[in-house]
Amino acid sequence: MNPGRAAWLAVALLLPVALLNYLDRQLLASMKFSVMADIPTIASEADWGRMLGQFKWVYAFLSPVGGYMADRFGRRQTVCGSLFVWSAVTWATGHVASYDGLLLTRSLMGISEAFYIPAALALITDHHLGPTRSRAVGLHQMAIYCGVIVGGFGGFVADSPALGWRWAFGACGVAGMAYALPLAFLLRDAPEGARVTIDAGAPLVRTARELLTNRSFVLLVLYFTLPAVAAWVIRDWMPAILKQRFGIGQGVAGVSATLYWQVAAIVGALGGGFVADRWMRRNERGRIFASALGMSLIVPAMFGVGHAGTLAVAVAFLALFGLGWGVFDCNNMPILCQVVRPTQRATGYGVMNLVSISCGGLADWGFGALRDARVPTDAIFGAFSGAAVVSVVLVLLIRPRPDLARHPAAP
Repeated sequence: MNPGRAAWLAVALLLPVALLNYLDRQLLASMKFSVMADIPTIASEADWGRMLGQFKWVYAFLSPVGGYMADRFGRRQTVCGSLFVWSAVTWATGHVASYDGLLLTRSLMGISEAFYIPAALALITDHHLGPTRSRAVGLHQMAIYCGVIVGGFGGFVADSPALGWRWAFGACGVAGMAYALPLAFLLRDAPEGARVTIDAGAPLVRTARELLTNRSFVLLVLYFTLPAVAAWVIRDWMPAILKQRFGIGQGVAGVSATLYWQVAAIVGALGGGFVADRWMRRNERGRIFASALGMSLIVPAMFGVGHAGTLAVAVAFLALFGLGWGVFDCNNMPILCQVVRPTQRATGYGVMNLVSISCGGLADWGFGALRDARVPTDAIFGAFSGAAVVSVVLVLLIRPRPDLARHPAAP
């Protein structure tokens, strides 16, 4: 097959996987009230936040391990195995009867999903060596946003007497397990000449030491983490926030909290990927500059979400957040490729997930505790806005390595 076609085929095959990856996560946020009513042992908002955080802490802890496995043993196998296992866990989630059972299935989902994103993004960047890298990653991230959008409709499914929240988890789990088999046959690693040589002799400790002594990588980890804390709160708590603040139904709240900002994120990811790839033709820091512009949009967006007095205004600021998030999100892996060696890409992204999602889990738990303590929402989102300002400074301090800043033209 033509290498250029193979590169885009790899992205196309991963789109349904990326969609399911975030759909399976998002369902609980949009079905919160139905799940809590059906499982009375979830006793408080803090309990709910802890359960959301449980997934993230397990996922975060194992992300570097998943990335290292992909770097050492191969991207394709890691992707396919992760999809099958997390889909089986998704199916099992629809059968739990207690809070402890829900904590267990979320933990197992965290284990299985931790292996996907680092491996998938590394596989994409193996195929797309330079001129199309941000666009390819942006297209993959677009499927993630679509998964969040579809998950946002989960409230309507949960409210339906004929379906319900358990049916939704069962259906998604079966779909993922069914897709894993053909994916294993069709998905391919990058062709010879573009493929990253697996560094089978590199121990995890040595790899970690090299990454953590890389100043630009550490800056990228911090840059990746600060806005992600706000994004996790928006994904996991915004349906409940909108429902309670504006007195709307669970289904309408779920859609309002996900649809518009995820559509805006799709526009941001596709447009930001195009701009970043073009900017790279003139300046080796083009992707960094494009990402900084996207982050600048998040600053007023977070402040506006916290102070919105009507649903329409809240949705408008969420859309602005989504636009900036898409530009930010499609350039993280391409920037990583400019500061770490190819054989450390998946591990490096796993470390980024470790720090970012650990903090996201703490944010989920902390946000629930702050709500129990009746801390004003506008104060919390004001802090998120300030963190976005710091993030703009951090990304501009990153310096690409001269030996990695430019790539040979990809087919």
